[in-house]
Amino acid sequence: MYLERRTAPGAPALARLPRRLPNAEGAWVDIGGEYSHSYPGGPSGQRDLVHIRWSGPGDHAATGDLDLSLSISLCPPAIAAPPFQFTMTQPALVRGYEVVIGFETHAQLSTASKIFSGASTRFGAEPNTQACAVDLALPGTLPVMNRGAVERAIRFGLAVGATVAPMSIFARKNYFYPDLPKGYQISQYEIPVVQGGKVEFLVDGEPMCVNLTRAHLEEDAGKSLHEEFHGMSGIDLNRAGTPLLEIVTEPDLRSSKQAVEYAKALHTLVVWLGICDGNMMEGSFRCDANVSVRKPGAPLGTRREIKNLNSFRFLQQAIDYEVQWQIDQIEDGLAIRQATVLFDPDSGETRMMRTKEDAHDYRYFPDPDLPPLIIHPEWIAEVRAAMPELPGALAERLRAKDGLAVYDAAMMTASRAMADYYQAAAAACGQPKLVANWLMGEVSKRLNSQDLDITASPVSSAQLGQLIARIADGTISNNAARQVFDALWT
Repeated sequence: MYLERRTAPGAPALARLPRRLPNAEGAWVDIGGEYSHSYPGGPSGQRDLVHIRWSGPGDHAATGDLDLSLSISLCPPAIAAPPFQFTMTQPALVRGYEVVIGFETHAQLSTASKIFSGASTRFGAEPNTQACAVDLALPGTLPVMNRGAVERAIRFGLAVGATVAPMSIFARKNYFYPDLPKGYQISQYEIPVVQGGKVEFLVDGEPMCVNLTRAHLEEDAGKSLHEEFHGMSGIDLNRAGTPLLEIVTEPDLRSSKQAVEYAKALHTLVVWLGICDGNMMEGSFRCDANVSVRKPGAPLGTRREIKNLNSFRFLQQAIDYEVQWQIDQIEDGLAIRQATVLFDPDSGETRMMRTKEDAHDYRYFPDPDLPPLIIHPEWIAEVRAAMPELPGALAERLRAKDGLAVYDAAMMTASRAMADYYQAAAAACGQPKLVANWLMGEVSKRLNSQDLDITASPVSSAQLGQLIARIADGTISNNAARQVFDALWT
């Protein structure tokens, strides 16, 4: 390990340097860091061109605070050193281990009927009143694809910059569970409808991007009811056949906080697009977190999947507990078994539900009752033309037009309802920055204290805009405005 620096009076001043370490095979592995420079004057008349040896995609695991090899070579005076600004996020370690998290999210699509039948998807019906013969796969029935479900999958694929497959295949995923009346689930395996893509979001004000592996269409199973019965379980098949879009990420997340921010960003997007109502309490947006730990630079550890997390708070608690549990197991010399686990909010612990199956255990094969799903370019163009402005694009526009900071713009586009409220209030008063301040301050404080959404605000966007206009023209002071706001709120 060395640092080579050929200094000259006009050389750049080094700040925090990129940090790398050689792995067991002798290859350089990126572990995060920053490089910046300045150009102090000097009598040499030369500038230094900075060459940084930076490897390709590697294990971005922080292993220490060591400065690594950096070569600075002198260039002719006519060549100015380029404005290097190299930044990588250094993931925090937990007790010396790197946390690796991949995500699977089931978003219930906002169709009125099920994915392969005409049965209703309405929530709250009496048990077993919305499961038809097709949902149960009774003899003589055949599934028919719901066009609305496909259209919503296309919309999502376009929103995340993914490839919408011109042809995708439905497959039968075979397994036994009491609430799966067919004995198999119709899903997609080899060729999903949405391939690739990414989701961008902020973590502590810093931008982050998570790559998506795929998003595929599938049907939901029924629901097992344990609490309502003593010594037995009930089965409600109303959910059987409900259309789902399962969204799968690469293992790009490195902490529970990153996982929560990703889940919030994805939740915002699917609701914004109108493809899912996002009601987590009703099961419309369910998160499964695949969690493993490893020593920095080591191969990926054995993962355990935490199933059906239906709140962001439980998501963070479950991952934090699971990480500590896995580290304890490894430190005690015990092996981690691949498994599906559930999170108990009362105890704050995860517990094993079953050992985790691999793909071959499900015996996937193409569904003989469903032809390949063909999506023509004209249909994709039609869906694209009807797409709303996406939250990221709107945030950029608000930054450019209204002068909002990155964080403020992200808050104003946290939901479509918030964006609409903000834009209406800003149009009413012509003071976008003041509107953003009020929404992040007084309005959010009251909404949070009463567990309300912006759509339930007692103060309309027009009223808030008029109030801020009176502050801007000096008619009332800030203190007086707060008193008026209190009166309007009550």
